[in-house]
Amino acid sequence: MNLPETRNLLLSLDGGILHLTLNRPESRNAMNRGMVEEINAVFDAVREAKDVRAIVMRGAGGHFCAGGDLKEMMAGGLKAPQPGEADPVVQFSRAFGSMLRKVGQAPQVVVAVLEGAVLAGGFGLACVSDIALAHVDAKFGVPETTRGLPPAQIAPFIVERIGLTQARKLCLTGAQFRGAEALRLGLVHETFADDADLQAKLGATLKQILGCAPLANAMTKEIVLNAGRLDMDAVLDDAAAKFAIAVRGSEAPEGITAFMQKRPPKWAS
Repeated sequence: MNLPETRNLLLSLDGGILHLTLNRPESRNAMNRGMVEEINAVFDAVREAKDVRAIVMRGAGGHFCAGGDLKEMMAGGLKAPQPGEADPVVQFSRAFGSMLRKVGQAPQVVVAVLEGAVLAGGFGLACVSDIALAHVDAKFGVPETTRGLPPAQIAPFIVERIGLTQARKLCLTGAQFRGAEALRLGLVHETFADDADLQAKLGATLKQILGCAPLANAMTKEIVLNAGRLDMDAVLDDAAAKFAIAVRGSEAPEGITAFMQKRPPKWAS
Protein backbone atom coordinates (compact mmCIF):
# COMPACT_ATOMS: atom_id res chain seq x y z
CA MET A 1 0.00 0.00 0.00
CA ASN A 2 1.28 3.44 -0.94
CA LEU A 3 0.01 6.40 1.04
CA PRO A 4 -0.46 9.61 -0.96
CA GLU A 5 1.80 12.61 -0.57
CA THR A 6 0.11 15.20 1.63
CA ARG A 7 0.72 18.84 2.53
CA ASN A 8 -2.12 19.33 5.01
CA LEU A 9 -1.95 15.98 6.81
CA LEU A 10 0.72 14.09 8.76
CA LEU A 11 0.60 10.32 8.24
CA SER A 12 2.27 7.54 10.21
CA LEU A 13 1.58 3.79 9.99
CA ASP A 14 2.61 1.79 13.05
CA GLY A 15 1.59 -1.78 13.90
CA GLY A 16 -1.58 -1.72 11.82
CA ILE A 17 -2.62 1.71 13.12
CA LEU A 18 -2.63 4.66 10.72
CA HIS A 19 -2.20 7.94 12.58
CA LEU A 20 -3.70 10.78 10.54
CA THR A 21 -3.10 14.29 11.89
CA LEU A 22 -4.80 17.37 10.48
CA ASN A 23 -1.86 19.74 10.07
CA ARG A 24 -2.88 23.36 9.60
CA PRO A 25 -2.26 24.53 13.19
CA GLU A 26 -2.06 28.18 12.16
CA SER A 27 -5.80 28.02 11.37
CA ARG A 28 -6.73 25.57 14.16
CA ASN A 29 -6.73 22.92 11.41
CA ALA A 30 -9.58 24.50 9.45
CA MET A 31 -10.27 22.34 6.41
CA ASN A 32 -9.52 23.89 3.05
CA ARG A 33 -10.12 22.28 -0.31
CA GLY A 34 -6.67 20.71 -0.31
CA MET A 35 -7.16 19.05 3.07
CA VAL A 36 -10.54 17.63 2.04
CA GLU A 37 -9.00 16.20 -1.14
CA GLU A 38 -6.11 14.69 0.82
CA ILE A 39 -8.41 13.03 3.38
CA ASN A 40 -10.36 11.54 0.47
CA ALA A 41 -7.13 10.28 -1.12
CA VAL A 42 -5.91 8.68 2.11
CA PHE A 43 -9.18 6.85 2.76
CA ASP A 44 -9.26 5.69 -0.88
CA ALA A 45 -5.71 4.36 -0.51
CA VAL A 46 -6.38 2.36 2.65
CA ARG A 47 -9.83 1.03 1.83
CA GLU A 48 -8.51 -2.33 0.60
CA ALA A 49 -5.38 -2.30 2.78
CA LYS A 50 -5.49 -5.41 4.96
CA ASP A 51 -2.55 -4.19 7.06
CA VAL A 52 -4.44 -1.10 8.27
CA ARG A 53 -6.71 -2.12 11.15
CA ALA A 54 -7.58 1.29 12.62
CA ILE A 55 -7.20 4.97 11.79
CA VAL A 56 -6.56 7.48 14.58
CA MET A 57 -7.52 11.02 13.59
CA ARG A 58 -6.44 14.07 15.57
CA GLY A 59 -5.26 17.63 15.02
CA ALA A 60 -1.88 19.32 15.36
CA GLY A 61 -1.21 22.18 17.73
CA GLY A 62 -3.74 21.34 20.41
CA HIS A 63 -6.88 21.64 18.27
CA PHE A 64 -8.84 18.99 16.39
CA CYS A 65 -10.54 21.13 13.75
CA ALA A 66 -12.25 24.53 13.78
CA GLY A 67 -14.40 23.73 10.72
CA GLY A 68 -14.16 24.73 7.10
CA ASP A 69 -11.78 27.42 5.93
CA LEU A 70 -14.18 30.33 5.46
CA LYS A 71 -11.38 32.67 4.35
CA GLU A 72 -10.62 30.39 1.41
CA MET A 73 -14.31 30.17 0.52
CA MET A 74 -14.78 33.94 0.60
CA ALA A 75 -11.57 34.54 -1.32
CA GLY A 76 -12.81 32.25 -4.07
CA GLY A 77 -15.57 34.67 -4.94
CA LEU A 78 -19.28 34.32 -4.34
CA LYS A 79 -20.55 35.41 -7.73
CA ALA A 80 -23.35 33.14 -8.90
CA PRO A 81 -22.44 30.95 -11.89
CA GLN A 82 -23.81 31.53 -15.34
CA PRO A 83 -26.51 29.15 -16.63
CA GLY A 84 -24.94 25.80 -17.39
CA GLU A 85 -21.86 26.46 -15.26
CA ALA A 86 -21.03 24.45 -12.17
CA ASP A 87 -21.36 26.37 -8.92
CA PRO A 88 -17.99 26.21 -7.09
CA VAL A 89 -19.64 26.88 -3.70
CA VAL A 90 -22.02 23.96 -4.21
CA GLN A 91 -19.12 21.79 -5.35
CA PHE A 92 -17.01 22.62 -2.28
CA SER A 93 -19.90 22.03 0.12
CA ARG A 94 -20.90 18.74 -1.47
CA ALA A 95 -17.30 17.52 -1.59
CA PHE A 96 -17.14 18.01 2.16
CA GLY A 97 -20.22 15.83 2.65
CA SER A 98 -18.76 13.15 0.39
CA MET A 99 -15.57 13.16 2.45
CA LEU A 100 -17.55 12.69 5.67
CA ARG A 101 -19.36 9.69 4.18
CA LYS A 102 -16.08 8.16 3.04
CA VAL A 103 -14.55 8.49 6.51
CA GLY A 104 -17.69 7.12 8.16
CA GLN A 105 -17.91 4.13 5.84
CA ALA A 106 -14.24 3.12 5.96
CA PRO A 107 -13.89 -0.61 6.73
CA GLN A 108 -11.28 0.21 9.37
CA VAL A 109 -12.20 1.41 12.87
CA VAL A 110 -11.88 5.21 12.93
CA VAL A 111 -10.88 6.67 16.30
CA ALA A 112 -11.10 10.44 16.80
CA VAL A 113 -8.98 12.18 19.45
CA LEU A 114 -10.72 15.48 20.13
CA GLU A 115 -8.88 18.40 21.70
CA GLY A 116 -9.26 22.18 21.60
CA ALA A 117 -11.66 23.33 18.90
CA VAL A 118 -14.12 20.71 17.63
CA LEU A 119 -16.37 23.07 15.72
CA ALA A 120 -18.56 23.11 12.60
CA GLY A 121 -16.94 20.78 10.06
CA GLY A 122 -14.67 19.43 12.79
CA PHE A 123 -17.81 18.58 14.77
CA GLY A 124 -19.09 16.76 11.69
CA LEU A 125 -15.86 14.82 11.37
CA ALA A 126 -16.16 13.75 15.00
CA CYS A 127 -19.70 12.53 14.26
CA VAL A 128 -18.54 10.03 11.63
CA SER A 129 -15.88 8.41 13.83
CA ASP A 130 -16.51 4.96 15.28
CA ILE A 131 -14.95 5.80 18.63
CA ALA A 132 -14.33 9.29 20.01
CA LEU A 133 -12.14 10.32 22.94
CA ALA A 134 -12.42 13.95 24.04
CA HIS A 135 -10.40 16.19 26.31
CA VAL A 136 -12.60 17.41 29.15
CA ASP A 137 -11.92 21.03 28.08
CA ALA A 138 -12.39 20.53 24.32
CA LYS A 139 -14.82 23.06 22.86
CA PHE A 140 -17.63 21.57 20.77
CA GLY A 141 -20.22 23.45 18.75
CA VAL A 142 -22.13 24.00 15.55
CA PRO A 143 -21.74 27.77 15.09
CA GLU A 144 -22.69 28.03 11.41
CA THR A 145 -26.04 29.73 11.97
CA THR A 146 -24.35 32.45 14.06
CA ARG A 147 -22.35 33.23 10.91
CA GLY A 148 -25.34 33.28 8.60
CA LEU A 149 -24.81 29.78 7.23
CA PRO A 150 -26.61 26.45 7.59
CA PRO A 151 -24.57 23.44 8.77
CA ALA A 152 -25.47 22.02 5.39
CA GLN A 153 -23.34 18.90 5.07
CA ILE A 154 -22.82 18.05 8.73
CA ALA A 155 -26.40 18.31 10.02
CA PRO A 156 -27.47 14.85 8.76
CA PHE A 157 -24.47 13.25 10.47
CA ILE A 158 -25.24 15.05 13.73
CA VAL A 159 -28.78 13.64 13.60
CA GLU A 160 -27.37 10.14 13.08
CA ARG A 161 -24.93 10.57 15.95
CA ILE A 162 -27.02 12.08 18.74
CA GLY A 163 -30.62 12.00 17.49
CA LEU A 164 -33.03 14.51 16.02
CA THR A 165 -34.09 16.25 19.24
CA GLN A 166 -30.58 17.13 20.39
CA ALA A 167 -29.45 17.92 16.84
CA ARG A 168 -32.24 20.47 16.49
CA LYS A 169 -31.16 22.29 19.61
CA LEU A 170 -27.46 22.34 18.74
CA CYS A 171 -27.90 23.34 15.13
CA LEU A 172 -30.52 26.02 15.77
CA THR A 173 -28.82 27.74 18.71
CA GLY A 174 -25.13 27.63 17.78
CA ALA A 175 -24.51 26.49 21.36
CA GLN A 176 -20.98 25.56 22.44
CA PHE A 177 -20.07 23.11 25.20
CA ARG A 178 -17.21 21.11 26.68
CA GLY A 179 -16.17 17.49 26.76
CA ALA A 180 -18.37 16.42 29.68
CA GLU A 181 -21.50 17.55 27.83
CA ALA A 182 -20.28 15.81 24.67
CA LEU A 183 -20.07 12.62 26.71
CA ARG A 184 -23.57 13.11 28.13
CA LEU A 185 -25.00 13.65 24.64
CA GLY A 186 -23.39 10.45 23.32
CA LEU A 187 -21.21 12.36 20.86
CA VAL A 188 -18.05 10.90 22.43
CA HIS A 189 -17.40 7.66 24.30
CA GLU A 190 -14.80 8.71 26.86
CA THR A 191 -13.11 11.86 28.13
CA PHE A 192 -9.51 12.37 29.24
CA ALA A 193 -7.89 14.98 31.47
CA ASP A 194 -4.28 14.99 30.25
CA ASP A 195 -1.88 13.26 27.89
CA ALA A 196 -1.15 10.38 30.25
CA ASP A 197 -4.87 9.74 30.61
CA LEU A 198 -5.28 9.90 26.83
CA GLN A 199 -2.45 7.47 26.16
CA ALA A 200 -3.88 4.96 28.64
CA LYS A 201 -7.39 5.14 27.19
CA LEU A 202 -6.27 5.24 23.55
CA GLY A 203 -3.91 2.32 24.15
CA ALA A 204 -6.67 0.26 25.75
CA THR A 205 -9.06 1.08 22.90
CA LEU A 206 -6.55 0.12 20.20
CA LYS A 207 -5.74 -3.13 22.03
CA GLN A 208 -9.45 -4.00 22.00
CA ILE A 209 -9.71 -3.19 18.28
CA LEU A 210 -6.67 -5.32 17.43
CA GLY A 211 -8.25 -8.19 19.35
CA CYS A 212 -11.07 -8.26 16.80
CA ALA A 213 -10.74 -9.97 13.43
CA PRO A 214 -10.29 -7.34 10.69
CA LEU A 215 -12.77 -8.75 8.15
CA ALA A 216 -15.33 -9.48 10.86
CA ASN A 217 -14.99 -5.89 12.08
CA ALA A 218 -15.44 -4.50 8.56
CA MET A 219 -18.56 -6.65 8.04
CA THR A 220 -19.96 -5.69 11.43
CA LYS A 221 -19.44 -1.99 10.77
CA GLU A 222 -21.32 -2.23 7.49
CA ILE A 223 -24.23 -4.09 9.15
CA VAL A 224 -24.43 -1.50 11.93
CA LEU A 225 -24.38 1.40 9.46
CA ASN A 226 -27.09 -0.22 7.32
CA ALA A 227 -29.47 -0.41 10.29
CA GLY A 228 -31.85 2.51 10.04
CA ARG A 229 -30.82 3.29 6.48
CA LEU A 230 -32.20 0.23 4.71
CA ASP A 231 -35.35 -1.83 5.07
CA MET A 232 -34.86 -4.22 7.99
CA ASP A 233 -35.37 -7.34 5.87
CA ALA A 234 -32.67 -6.08 3.48
CA VAL A 235 -30.34 -5.45 6.45
CA LEU A 236 -30.92 -8.95 7.84
CA ASP A 237 -30.57 -10.64 4.44
CA ASP A 238 -27.26 -8.86 3.87
CA ALA A 239 -26.11 -9.70 7.41
CA ALA A 240 -26.92 -13.40 6.89
CA ALA A 241 -24.89 -13.43 3.68
CA LYS A 242 -21.96 -11.78 5.48
CA PHE A 243 -22.23 -14.34 8.30
CA ALA A 244 -21.97 -17.20 5.78
CA ILE A 245 -18.89 -15.61 4.19
CA ALA A 246 -17.30 -15.29 7.63
CA VAL A 247 -18.10 -18.90 8.62
CA ARG A 248 -16.42 -20.17 5.44
CA GLY A 249 -13.50 -17.76 5.62
CA SER A 250 -10.19 -17.97 7.46
CA GLU A 251 -11.01 -15.82 10.49
CA ALA A 252 -13.85 -17.80 12.10
CA PRO A 253 -12.01 -21.16 12.22
CA GLU A 254 -8.96 -19.44 13.73
CA GLY A 255 -11.03 -17.40 16.19
CA ILE A 256 -13.08 -20.38 17.38
CA THR A 257 -10.02 -22.63 17.64
CA ALA A 258 -8.14 -19.97 19.60
CA PHE A 259 -11.10 -19.59 21.97
CA MET A 260 -11.26 -23.32 22.59
CA GLN A 261 -7.49 -23.53 23.08
CA LYS A 262 -7.55 -20.53 25.43
CA ARG A 263 -5.02 -18.54 23.40
CA PRO A 264 -5.15 -15.22 21.50
CA PRO A 265 -6.11 -15.50 17.82
CA LYS A 266 -3.34 -14.84 15.29
CA TRP A 267 -4.57 -11.34 14.48
CA ALA A 268 -4.28 -10.30 18.14
CA SER A 269 -0.83 -11.74 18.83
